[in-house]
Order: sequence, then C-alpha cells, then structure tokens
Amino acid sequence: MLMNRFLPLYLCLLAAGSLLYSCEPTQPETPLNAEARHDAANALEGLQVAEGLELTLFAAEPLLVNPTNIDIDARGRVWVCEGYNYRMHLNPGNPQKEAGDRIIILEDTTGDGKADLQKVFYQGNDVNAALGIAVLGPKVIVSCSPNVWVFTDEDGDDVPERKELLFSGIGGEQHDHGMHAFVFGPDGKLYFNYGNEGKQLLDKDGQPLTDKFGREVKAGGKPYRQGMVFRCNPDGSGLEVLAHNFRNNYEVAVDAFGTLWQSDNDDDGNKGVRINYVMEYGNYGYRDELTGAGWRAKRTGMHPEIPKRHWHLNDPGVVPNLLQTGAGSPTGLIVYEGSLLPERFHNQLIHCDAGPNVVRAYPVEKAGAGYTAGIVNLLKGTQDDWFRPSDVCVAPDGSIFVADWYDPGVGGHKVGDLQRGRIYRLAPPATPYQVPACDVSDIAGAVQALKNPNLAVRYLAWNALQQAGEAAEAALQQLTADPNPRLQARALWLLARLEGKAPQYIQQALQSEIPGLRIQALRMARQLDAAQLPAYIEQVLKDADPQVRREAAISLHELDPALIAPLWTQLALQYDGQDRWYLEALGIGAARNWQACFDHWLAAVGEQWHSPAGKDIVWRSRAEAALPLLAQLITDEHSPAEDMDRYFRAFDFHTAPLKDQLLASMLQGQHPQQAHIRATALRHISPAYIRTSSQLKQVLNQTLAEVQGTEAYLDLVEKLELKDQQQGLLDILYAHPNEQLGLDAARLLLKLEGESLLKKQIYSGSDRQKKALFTALGNIRSWEAANFLEPLVMDEGLDLPTRSLAVQAMANGWNGENRVLELLQTHQ
Repeated sequence: MLMNRFLPLYLCLLAAGSLLYSCEPTQPETPLNAEARHDAANALEGLQVAEGLELTLFAAEPLLVNPTNIDIDARGRVWVCEGYNYRMHLNPGNPQKEAGDRIIILEDTTGDGKADLQKVFYQGNDVNAALGIAVLGPKVIVSCSPNVWVFTDEDGDDVPERKELLFSGIGGEQHDHGMHAFVFGPDGKLYFNYGNEGKQLLDKDGQPLTDKFGREVKAGGKPYRQGMVFRCNPDGSGLEVLAHNFRNNYEVAVDAFGTLWQSDNDDDGNKGVRINYVMEYGNYGYRDELTGAGWRAKRTGMHPEIPKRHWHLNDPGVVPNLLQTGAGSPTGLIVYEGSLLPERFHNQLIHCDAGPNVVRAYPVEKAGAGYTAGIVNLLKGTQDDWFRPSDVCVAPDGSIFVADWYDPGVGGHKVGDLQRGRIYRLAPPATPYQVPACDVSDIAGAVQALKNPNLAVRYLAWNALQQAGEAAEAALQQLTADPNPRLQARALWLLARLEGKAPQYIQQALQSEIPGLRIQALRMARQLDAAQLPAYIEQVLKDADPQVRREAAISLHELDPALIAPLWTQLALQYDGQDRWYLEALGIGAARNWQACFDHWLAAVGEQWHSPAGKDIVWRSRAEAALPLLAQLITDEHSPAEDMDRYFRAFDFHTAPLKDQLLASMLQGQHPQQAHIRATALRHISPAYIRTSSQLKQVLNQTLAEVQGTEAYLDLVEKLELKDQQQGLLDILYAHPNEQLGLDAARLLLKLEGESLLKKQIYSGSDRQKKALFTALGNIRSWEAANFLEPLVMDEGLDLPTRSLAVQAMANGWNGENRVLELLQTHQ
C-alpha cells in the first residue's frame, strides 16, 4: 500500500505513461514451433551457404553449450571454451554451474564427420566465460580476464598436470571487452589482444609490465588508450604493444608475412564495425589521442558520417580502416592460408559477426601503402537469427569450423539460452573430414607440417625445425623456392633465426621480387638484427612498392632518434599527397623525433612544402616548426573552409606556447572568411591564454554577439567554459527544445553549473517555458539530467503538472523508466 504522501508520485507515473515492462507482455512463441526451429536436428535448414561449399553439423548440444571460442589441435580435435556461467552478476535468475565453466575436447572417432566423444579437459570458476583458447602442443593457453592461464599436459592424457599464470591483472572480468585469444605467429611469437575493458597487463606476480621503450602497459593516454594488440615470446617475455585505441578488438589474425589483421566493434548502434590492417605502433582512433574524449565530443573538422566520425578518421595520427561493415557484433577472425576451400577464399580474411548472423570473407587487395577489401558471405543465418557465430578456425585438412553461441542475443550483457551450442564444418561438397598425419619427428615431416594451414600443426613443425637448427637449413632453403610465397615466408622466418644467419636470410628476403617478402625482411630485421636495421632500411628507401616503403617508415620508429631524420626525409619526399596509409606510416616513423625529421624534410623540400603532399605532411606533423605553416595555410585566401578546419584541428595536437600566439594572430585580418577564422581560432586558443589579454576578451565578446543562437556560439561557450553565458544558453533551449541545438544548450547548462538558473525557471517560469525545459532535459538522455530531475520528481512543493513533466523527462533518459520505478518502490 502506498503511503498517502507518495500518491502524487504514483499519479505522476500514470500521467507520464510510465509502465512496468511486465504490464504488456509479448506473446510467447508457440512451443512446438520454437522447439522445432531451434532443435539441432534442424540446424542446417536455417543457414545459407556460399556456392562451392557444404555445411555439416560437427557437434551440438548436449555435447556442448554456449561456445565462446574454439581451437583445433594437430589431431583435428575441436577444443571449446564454454560460457554457461557468462555474466552471472547481470543474469542472477539464470542457473549456474557451481563447479565452473568447462574447457572441453570434441572428437570424431568414427570418421563420419560428427563428434561422438567429449572430454572435459578442465572445469573451474577461474575459467568462467573464457574468451580465448590456443592449443600449442602440450600447452593450452586460456584467456579469461583477469588472467591468462597456461595449462600443461605433458603426457598427452588430456588432463593437465600444471596450471600456471602467464599474465594477470587484466580488466574486463566477465566482460566481452576483456582478454581475447592468443595465436601463434610465423615468427614463433604469440600474438593477442584485449578490448577497452582490459586496461592494463601485469605479469604472473602482479607486477606492471612495460613495453620495449620502458612505457607501462596501461590505458590512460601515456601513451596507450583503450584496446591494444600485443606480441611476446612464448614464455611471456619480450612484451610489445603493437597498436592501440581500439574499442573491442576481438581477435588478432597473423598471416605468413607477419601482417596483422583485426575486427573492432563500434559503440553499439552506430553502424561503425570495422576491419583493420594493424600497422605496428598505430593509433586506431576510438578515443581522442590527447584528451581521451569520445567520438561524440565536438571537434573541428569532424567527419560528417557518424560511422567514420566514430573512429576520429579525420584526425592526424589515426590509421585508416580497411573496411567498415555497418552494424554488428564482430568476433573470431582468421587468415585462411589453406587450399581446400574454393580459390576465391585463398589467403583471405574470414570473420564471424554474431550481430547480423554471418560468417564473411573480406577479399583484400593492395591500394598504395594500404589495402581495400570487399565482402563475400560464406555462411548466413537467413532463416535462423539465433545463429551467433563466435569463432572460426582452420582444421588440419583445410576445412574451417565455426562455433555458434546460438542465442536470441549476441551476449553483451546477458544470455538468453543456456541449453544449446553448435560447431559447424565448411568444406567443398562431399569432402569427408580426414585429418592428415602430423609427424614432426624428422625434418622432412616437419617441413611438410610447416605447410599446413592449421596453427597447432604449424606450432609443432616450427618448434621441431627450430630445435633441429642447421640440420634443417637445406630443407628450409628448398622451401624458399616454392611457388607459394607464403610457404617461402614461413621458411625464411625460421632460417633467419639460425645462429649467425639472420643477415644472410634477411638479405635474401630483401632481394626477393615479392613485395611481401621484402616487407617481411624488415620485420625480421627489427626482431633479429636491430643493429643493422638502418642499413636494411637504406636498401628499400626507393623501393618501387609503396607498401615496402611504408614498412621502412614504420621501422624508423625503432631506431635511435638521432639516426631517423635523413632516412625519413627520403621516404617523405616520395609521398604522393593521396595515400593516407603512407602518411600515417611516416607519422609513426617520425614519432620519436618529429622536430629533427620535419626540419630535415623542410630544408630538402624548400618552397615546395606548399604542394598537396607537403600540406599533408605539415598537417600530420607534431613538430613545433609546423605551426607557422599551419597558420599560413589557414589564412591563405585560396583555402576553402573545409581545409581551414582540417588545419585548425591539427593545432589541437600541438602543445608549444607558440600555438596560442599564432591562433591569436589570426583574429584580425581581411580574409574573405575572416568571421569563420576568428570564431574557429577562438575555440582553439586555451581559455587561460584568453584570460591574460583584455583585447582577446573584447574580441571574444564581439564574436559571441555575432554568433549568438548558433552552433558556433555553443562551441565557443563549451570550449572556453564560459559560465557567464548561461542566459544565452537558456534562450537557445527555449527557442529549440526539440532540436539538437536546444539539447546541446541544455547539456551545457548542466555542465557549466547552470542548475540554479534552471530551477528558477521551473519554479517561476511560464507553462510554455517549463514544457520546453523539461522536453530538452528529457531528450538529452544523460545521467546528469536524471540527477537534476530526480529531486524535482520528489518535491512536494511543486504542483502535480510540473512534477508530471519532470517524471516524463526523467523516464525518457538512459534507464529512465527503471529509475523512476525504483523511486516508487523505494517509497512504498
């Protein structure tokens, strides 16, 4: 029974139309229809398969449930991480396995292509909802934030004798954005990643880890942000951060040349899912590089399309995306280097996206220093939207296996089905699952195994050949003559590791006619012969292939900063003014000594810096000497407004005192677009600098009057934190309560401590003003607005119509209905 004093709140709820979700339940599916549609016996009927492929069901419930990640060992067995206990704290009504989640092994012992044997390799609450598994000989690496576990099964009985920590302290426990799977690279290293909830990486003893430059591996902008990609030795030593600033980079894939690929999820609902070529040391733009601000934060020159604005693609210092695929929930990714599938899938990326219920290939083609890609579906849940592909893996016979989480949703925050899970196999029609023998006991067998498309087989081969040392050299040399460049690449990685042989085989790769091998040569040099890296770079400074020169630019990042400038200048002089990949590689190469690189280039290029290519280099540079040139470009009478904004944005990435002085110098002038220059320059000058000058304050007030009531006015007020403009913001709110302009004004009023002014209007304003105010506050859908509105909802001093408006506004915000209902329940 409600107490009488809270009856007005209840009436407000009714007036606002706020209802419990359970008041209007959806009609349940007819049980028979639902059961038939979701029964494993009918699993294949709801899936559409690409031409030239046949889909078979390898395993289904009750052999497994909720597969989050899979790997396939050298015997062709499928290892599965189950996620039955997924997000337990957010799904308290779901049953749980008290013993914890399982790592299971599924095997086909009869040769009919269907799993008939299940083994539990490990079960425990320390692997609840693990998101990654890698089977590497006797070791099994399981990724489960906050830890990475290494299980060791030396005697091969599928029961681990040891469980040891590899890394610890990782964020994202029971979160999709935590630690993901490890993969074995062609260089003998481990590659892995975590999403933006990972935040840090500690060693097995809980001590902070640093990268090769002594920087702590930790999000927060010094220098790393958000999700990251890593490389390390098999024992966890030699850790490197290869790229950063992703949102939820779910799984990294590495090809034979050592090129890295990833997918990444957007902030859900923005159609910005992306596929990335991972340029080493690259910033991938999920957050503002310097401030950490999100993509919604206003900035000069932001991309007009939200899916691209989402990744700060117009900012200098952000590596481009290979492909944007729209809305989705991307998961597992591989590079298919087998030959069993139709040729159009050879050497291509194959990827799972659980959101649109699809497994795709992305045929990649070279484009300057970067790449372009298309989309080809392999498997699509056209008639079954519970198909949720969570991972894809290559088997030793070259077929691919797809794990299906199978659920009405894609995870994220909850699980809707705990009884099902499937593993499918894709292969050409009438191709039985026959696993080739893997015998690495002699060199011939190990070389044959090195050719296999399955990573577990290649791991065994790689280690056997490395242990054989010079005895394997002749056989590996023979493999470098194979018509398949990717097999040549695998052999060269091993040959370069032979004692004292790195220079010989790096040189052999550098002299190859295949650009991929010349790129690999520089990667091998960075790992194995760093002292001679400058000499190797010099050999490719004029390479005809821009991708090789791109790799040379990236390699400069690792040199002694004093050696970089002359080499960098030669690469920069070949920039064509159009290739963003090349430009960002130049930025990576100069990052540790921008000033010397820029000065050397400027001396070489002279007045030609004003070319399209030179303007781009000025825009990308972080050298103080670039600032006067940026100012010249902005004030050039021939510069269109969009180019001005681009150059103004570049100012944001400089911190030298000269920056504010140059911006202030632009406030007076006779440029045809002087008003635009003045308003934009004021937004980029630091508030502290403006406060030091009465003349600047006068110009600011003049400009505010000129742009009053516009978006430019809001931008100035926000950037300069002008708390004395609250009345101007309120006027905009009243004039545009249902438009973005009014919503931004309301948001700014809360940000700039305008609550007292807002309350004054609520208690003494007209009905029209109140309605406009509550409309805007409700539509901005923020916690700040809800916190402001909640006391008004409960204020018995306000009349019922005003409280009703407050309830409607509050219920319109993030999780607003639930919050209003919680108030009602709290005060019963």
